[in-house]
Amino acid sequence: MLVYLAKRLASLAATLVIASLVIFAVMEVLPGDPAEIMLGTNARPDTLAALRADFGLDRPAPERYAAWVAGFVQGDLGRSYTYSVPVGELVAQRLWVSLPLAAISLLLTVLIAVPVGALAATRRNGPADVGIMAATQVGIAVPNFWFAMLLVFVFAVSLRLLPAGGFPGWGAGLWPAGRSLILPAVALALPQASILARVMRSSLIDALGEDYVRTARAKGLSRSEVVRRHALRNALIPVLTIMGLQFSFLLAGTIIIENVFFLPGLGRLVFQAITQRDLIVVKSIVMLLVASVVIVNFLVEVAYAAVDPRLRRRA
Repeated sequence: MLVYLAKRLASLAATLVIASLVIFAVMEVLPGDPAEIMLGTNARPDTLAALRADFGLDRPAPERYAAWVAGFVQGDLGRSYTYSVPVGELVAQRLWVSLPLAAISLLLTVLIAVPVGALAATRRNGPADVGIMAATQVGIAVPNFWFAMLLVFVFAVSLRLLPAGGFPGWGAGLWPAGRSLILPAVALALPQASILARVMRSSLIDALGEDYVRTARAKGLSRSEVVRRHALRNALIPVLTIMGLQFSFLLAGTIIIENVFFLPGLGRLVFQAITQRDLIVVKSIVMLLVASVVIVNFLVEVAYAAVDPRLRRRA
């Protein structure tokens, strides 16, 4: 197990290093000078030079990369060019919106996908299965921003049940703040629930074909009892894996939804930083999101290896 962990940790470290190089290189080739964007094109050259020196923009690219990575490892994400405050403070403020939004979306995803996928598996090739598979295909194909606008039109404009956008803050109370996250969470959950329902269906169909299911049926258990007490438990293993990855995706995939609903979360912060050429904010947040995906995948692999020794022998 220690050898397996060492190999997995080395792979994780290599992935993060490669990701950091790619992110830094992409940010470097983007057009525009952050100093000119902050001060304007009519700013004096000596003023621009002083601002570049203040933010370290006048240093060579390898030196800036090394300083960025060293600070990132120590928890120092740098200082925003636009807001002149530590990036860590900006991230901490926006996480209070993005984390609850991702958590609510994941909860909705599970509540929809697990029973729907189980129903499709137990009614395989029947009308319910065909209808569910068609619905999930639509859910995957429909862009979430279009679905978000449809939700706004129906529930905010027409029925006036929920706010169309904005976030009053948690200080305004749990219900006012929570109401503003319902429509964005539903818009985010739809495609993820469609994917997870398909995984659940496929996994449960495989579990129902195992020998222990036939043995349980031979002992006199009804089909519903076999599904509930035996097959469902084993079918949830790959579903839990996808759920872990989906949470990271939901956290990273809120850029469009947060802009549709004017939510002050990480996604909107990244969008604003891109338009303002605040590269240190973009680099640090994207790296955080990549790291979260890689670390979750690492933890899932380690958990699998702890349960199944065969995986350790293959590595």
